[in-house]
Amino acid sequence: MTIFFATFIVIAIAIIGMAIGVLFGQPAIKGSCGGLNQIGLSGSCSGACSSEEKDVCAKIKAARQDNS
Repeated sequence: MTIFFATFIVIAIAIIGMAIGVLFGQPAIKGSCGGLNQIGLSGSCSGACSSEEKDVCAKIKAARQDNS
């Protein structure tokens, strides 16, 4: 029973620590220029994208605006 309580306390401390980290943490993780941006869904091309990826994203955005 002692092992159960020790394990419970360790896991509870870990969960509380993660909750505090979320409350005082930095902004949420942002996506890159890959993934859904490649098929024309909304997103941003800011961050660590190569110039080629930014060009592709700009072309997709321009095409989307032309179709509107």
